[in-house]
Amino acid sequence: MSEVRFGEFVMVRKAEQGHVAELALDRPKAMNAVSTEMARSIAAACEALGADREVRVTVLTSTHERAFCVGADLKERNSFTDAELVRQRPTARAAYTGVLELPMPAVAAVHGFALGGGFELALACDVIVADATAVVGLPEVSVGVIPGGGGTQLLPRRVGAARAAELVFTARRVEAAEARELGLVDVLAEDARTEALALAARIAANSPVGLRAAKRAMRLGHGLDLRAGLDVEDAAWRATAFSGDRAEGVAAFNEKRAPTWPGE
Repeated sequence: MSEVRFGEFVMVRKAEQGHVAELALDRPKAMNAVSTEMARSIAAACEALGADREVRVTVLTSTHERAFCVGADLKERNSFTDAELVRQRPTARAAYTGVLELPMPAVAAVHGFALGGGFELALACDVIVADATAVVGLPEVSVGVIPGGGGTQLLPRRVGAARAAELVFTARRVEAAEARELGLVDVLAEDARTEALALAARIAANSPVGLRAAKRAMRLGHGLDLRAGLDVEDAAWRATAFSGDRAEGVAAFNEKRAPTWPGE
């Protein structure tokens, strides 16, 4: 198992010759509250993962026993002048955008509190796995701001406009069972990290070219009219149809063996 740290509060773990990377939030003294330094590290880790062609799936986890991430570091924010807050905004955005724009499938493993920016980090992933300890929500209006890490855009796409409005406007916290019922999380498991890593391993058995192209098609096509969406899909299909992965996948199917993906 290799481990690379990005600053003090973020690390990336990979099994030797493995295709699943674990991006672990590791600021236990602050329940993973996202400070400026931590935001910068999340963005840097995502940039490195995006460039790593060996990684087929990224799993976003926490090392804290009671929290995935409690959102922005409000103690730090309280010390900012208005000018400092403006200057910090691009750094904060880059962290959430970094997760959202990971080119490979991303799975969030939510254990404990995932609130505000913490839940937005999970929403930026493609699949959210949670366990019974999970408590999620976007409470930003209760402290005078709005969800600013993608929540006002990602939550309506996940649960619909009216449901998202109720959750954002009330700022309420939602526990695991209701979160699954409302579609705020996708999978309830006994252990979120274990299940998320197992799901990632199943995903990673598939073509890395196909996985990235499928994610790109779904992300770019969402919200377009059907004809435009199908054009997005066609472009993604063409990117895979003449790839080495496609040739290997067809050959392996016909030869009744597991494929060895070239990843190109």
